[in-house]
Amino acid sequence: MPKARESIKNFSLIRYLRETRAELRKVTWPTREEAMRLTLAVIVTILVMAIILGLLDYIYAKLIDLIV
Repeated sequence: MPKARESIKNFSLIRYLRETRAELRKVTWPTREEAMRLTLAVIVTILVMAIILGLLDYIYAKLIDLIV
């Protein structure tokens, strides 16, 4: 029985890998320029949010100091 289970597991893994490969072939991948532009947009967004959150943290910390 253990050999039958192993072969079923191997078959399932092989089928999974084949199906995954087939699905990845259907994907429309971005061009290099699109990927670079989108990556830059993400980095800029992260930096802007970090600055905003940093400023809010600073302001709230100063307000807490005034209250305490």
